Amino acid sequence: MQTMKSWSLPTAAAVVAATIFFSLSTMALPAASAIVEHTFVVSQMNMTHLCKETPVTVVNGQIPGPSIEVTEGDSVTVHVVNKSPHNITIHWHGVKQRRNCWSDGVPMVTQCPIQPNQNFTYRFSVAGQVGTLWWHAHVSCLRATLHGAIIIRPRLGASSYPFPKPDREIPFIIGDWWAMDLSVVARRMEKDNFFDYFPSASTINGKLGDLFNCSGVPEDGFVLGVEAGKSYLLRIINTALFSEYFLKIAGHKFTVVASDANYVRPYTTDLVVIAPGETIDALVVADAPPGKYYMVAMPNQAPLPDTQTPEPSTRATMQYSSSNGGKPVAPVMPDQHDVVRSLYFHSNLSSLRHPRHPLPPVPQQVDQHLFITLGLGMACRQGFKCNRDDKNDNMILVATMNNISFQKPTAPLLPAHYYHVAGSNRGDLLELPDRPPRVFNFTDPSLIPIGPKEKALETTYMATLARWFRYGSAVEMVFQSTSIMQGDSNPMHLHGHDMFVLAQGVGNFDAAKDRARYNLVDPPLKNTVVVPNLGWVAIRFVADNPGVWYMHCHYEFHLAMGMTAVFIVEDGPTVNTSLPAPPVDYPSCGRPNRKKGSLVPDESYLQTREIKASRIDGV
Repeated sequence: MQTMKSWSLPTAAAVVAATIFFSLSTMALPAASAIVEHTFVVSQMNMTHLCKETPVTVVNGQIPGPSIEVTEGDSVTVHVVNKSPHNITIHWHGVKQRRNCWSDGVPMVTQCPIQPNQNFTYRFSVAGQVGTLWWHAHVSCLRATLHGAIIIRPRLGASSYPFPKPDREIPFIIGDWWAMDLSVVARRMEKDNFFDYFPSASTINGKLGDLFNCSGVPEDGFVLGVEAGKSYLLRIINTALFSEYFLKIAGHKFTVVASDANYVRPYTTDLVVIAPGETIDALVVADAPPGKYYMVAMPNQAPLPDTQTPEPSTRATMQYSSSNGGKPVAPVMPDQHDVVRSLYFHSNLSSLRHPRHPLPPVPQQVDQHLFITLGLGMACRQGFKCNRDDKNDNMILVATMNNISFQKPTAPLLPAHYYHVAGSNRGDLLELPDRPPRVFNFTDPSLIPIGPKEKALETTYMATLARWFRYGSAVEMVFQSTSIMQGDSNPMHLHGHDMFVLAQGVGNFDAAKDRARYNLVDPPLKNTVVVPNLGWVAIRFVADNPGVWYMHCHYEFHLAMGMTAVFIVEDGPTVNTSLPAPPVDYPSCGRPNRKKGSLVPDESYLQTREIKASRIDGV
């Protein structure tokens, strides 16, 4: 059990600024808004690719699933009917869910899963948000096939975009195809926290493309038909489980105009780099000679000595209406291991300051500082004592934040927090520490291979890991990638909030010099932040959304292995700054028990639960 720490009062300016921004962003909307309603029927079906029939879990029989198209200020109602054999939740990635944590869709954190042959209705608002977001299953591995776009258009229409109005808008969803049952992959990952399965192909809008074939017959690929001189807004989403992608279109350039549903200062590039969880809006003008042009999505990966894995590329085709056929032109792609390209791309993002699209002010003063290292480690299976040198199956590979690996709670944390159930309060859960247990050369490549050098630095705990924030607190976090057993980048996603990306770099963060580089004027505002390979990123956010929010890496294996924490934002001083009661149809892990129109927790919630950190012996 952790010692209680003293609180500092949240910065008054941050509280006032956040309140004023939220009020202005909601007041600015016209009163007339719609309720957009969808029914998602989740089922399992067989699909055939690469000459193999594979069971897949889908929404409404399609991959990608249906797009949700709304207007800023609308409310969304999605009835999820689970006809699959799996427990399911749906997360609305990037939707801020203000005072609506109950609909965030994280199993055993914000809700019990929707069990087979059960249903649940998610309700949320998109007030104060414009751009491209997405939805996906928050169940291990199943988001590879359970996903779709969320497109939020401005209330005043496309003519109010702070960039030239495009002639057409196209969802461009990059994903991966697994020629195996993903539920089997998920069980293996949960059992062993180890992965030796890899995707068989990459996809664009669900199609594998002609780099892949079945007995010599090329797979279908996505074709974007264009007319010369017209412009196209690509709403690019990376839904893949494992890979960051390089995206290029032969003979064309992108003008990046938004990311994670926040406008950015437009800039032109021939290369988009997008990590799992991110969205990028980019304008493409059909200004090349009429013909066919490949649109190539290629995964990148860390160079040796990092483990090398299969990384399949895919391609779609941009085809001019006046084209007379012929072979498509292919772009020249970067080296697959040129991961610095990702840092260059993301460093070019900055917020667009526009009078019609106000942004919250960047917090200038900070109430809490966190330094969080991201790496791997070895730990004992629950209930075992073991030594890493033991030749047995009691050790598992885990992913960590400050040397702690997240352990799934046995009952959902959000209702336990709301009802102040013993075992869920501050002091009952392990608190995410301010910094790692030891300072060392975090990015030393010699720590990547497993051996005695990294062993001394990977001391690992397993616990249900949480961090508490008083309402309105301004928080600064520095994420530091480490080389402990890997050299990957880490796309870190925070639910319920956007983060200002102040600075990023390679190597070890040096507060004395790197804080001087902070952009406190127009940093990009993101919900998914890419921590560079063997590098760092500094962010700030205001904890102004009460509830229990997930913070995690969006690589599926890192998430499954525990690179996760929950951020608990306490209620503010008023009803409008506090978490309301759960909805009446809130799913229960056991017997529903209702009273006066709101959910009363099952008896299992009301029992005292002790969640302790278990330190592995001998490491």
